[in-house]
Amino acid sequence: MSLSIIIPCLDEAESIADTLKALQPLRKRGTEVILVDGGSSDDTTARAQPWVDRVLTAPRGRALQMNAGAAHARGEILLFLHADCILPDAADGLIIDGLLRLHRNWGRFDVQIAGRHPLLRVVEALMNARSRATSIATGDQGIFVTRSLFEATGCFPEIALMEDIELSRRLKRYGDPLCLPHRITVSARRWEKRGVLRTILLMWGLRFGYWLGADPDKLALRYAAHKP
Repeated sequence: MSLSIIIPCLDEAESIADTLKALQPLRKRGTEVILVDGGSSDDTTARAQPWVDRVLTAPRGRALQMNAGAAHARGEILLFLHADCILPDAADGLIIDGLLRLHRNWGRFDVQIAGRHPLLRVVEALMNARSRATSIATGDQGIFVTRSLFEATGCFPEIALMEDIELSRRLKRYGDPLCLPHRITVSARRWEKRGVLRTILLMWGLRFGYWLGADPDKLALRYAAHKP
C-alpha cells in the first residue's frame, strides 16, 4: 500500500524545514509528501519546495487545505500531519503494517510534547488515554486513513474548528482506530505562548462546547481571541 503525507500550513517558515527534513527517509522509500499552503505571508513555500513532492495552495482553513491535498494525493493511505509535528522513525512501515495486520482502515499515533513543563507530561498522558477510551483522534496525533474510507465519510467537514474531532466521529462508525503507541513529537509552542494551564483549560472548554453542540465558527472566534 502506498502512503501520502498531507501537511496544511500557514506562515510556518520558521519550523517547516525541520518537519520536512525528518520525512526524507520516507520519501526515499516511496512516500509522497504534499504541502498545502493557506496563503502564507512569509517564505514558507519557498523553504518547503526542496523537501516535498508537491506544493499546493488552497483557501485558508485546515479542513479546506487537507481536503485539497487529499484530492491531489496518489497514495492509498492518507496521513494528515500538522506542520509543527515530527513523525516517529519508520512511521510508514508502522502505519502500513499495522493496518494490514490488524485489518483496520484508520488510526493515529500517541503523542509526546516537546517541552519541559511538568504539566505537559499530564497533557500527553490524558490525550493518549482519552483517545484510546473514546476512539477519537486529534490532528496532533497524525490521523491516517485509507483513501476509500476517507472518501466514504465525506472527507474533512469544512468547519472552522474541530474538523479532526468530527472526522474521527465519522470514521469510528466504520471500525476502531489503530492506536499506535509510537509517539509523534508535537511542538510545545501553543502551550508555551499562551501558558500551559491556560491552554489546557481553553482546549478542554472548546471541546466540551463542541460536544454540547456549539457552533464551530463561534468556537474558532473564541480560540482566536486567546492567541498571545
